[in-house]
Amino acid sequence: MKKILLGLIALIVIVAGVLFGINGTSNYDASKYSLTIAPSDKSFGIGSTIDFILPDQFDKVSKLPTTTQKLIFIFSKDTGHLMKEFMDGKTEDFLSSKNALVIADVSTAPTVIRNTFILPGLKKSSYSMVLIYDKEMAKQLKDGKDETKIIVMTLDNRRATKVTEASSVDELGKLL
Repeated sequence: MKKILLGLIALIVIVAGVLFGINGTSNYDASKYSLTIAPSDKSFGIGSTIDFILPDQFDKVSKLPTTTQKLIFIFSKDTGHLMKEFMDGKTEDFLSSKNALVIADVSTAPTVIRNTFILPGLKKSSYSMVLIYDKEMAKQLKDGKDETKIIVMTLDNRRATKVTEASSVDELGKLL
């Protein structure tokens, strides 16, 4: 019995090591991406402008179009699940028809967790999500916001005109 238990522990350690070796390195290249918020001396909110070049969950480069009217910020696992629940059953072009983009913060997840669980899950989504890998970029966007809620920012030519929060599928539906 003792040998079986030691064998199982050794197997778990080996599998964990292999998993970490395969998925423990990030392929995110910070030099390719940028986030600009102006003015930079205050919290990102009403009156601020935003521009970015960031990857989506498929590593495709996403630039913020001037026609975008809604930015939907996801800062936690729970709000990500809420967004997924909201999008279930929606057509593939639902967000684009609303001139909306989803931005999800994955910067706090360890690389092995992000590569093994988060990104494969996001790739199954029927909608595109812009991803924030960089903790400093995420900090600029989160500053002063309730991370337990979905943040919906209304834009006019990349300038924030309204900031609202949603904590349910119904509330999110009303904001979009």
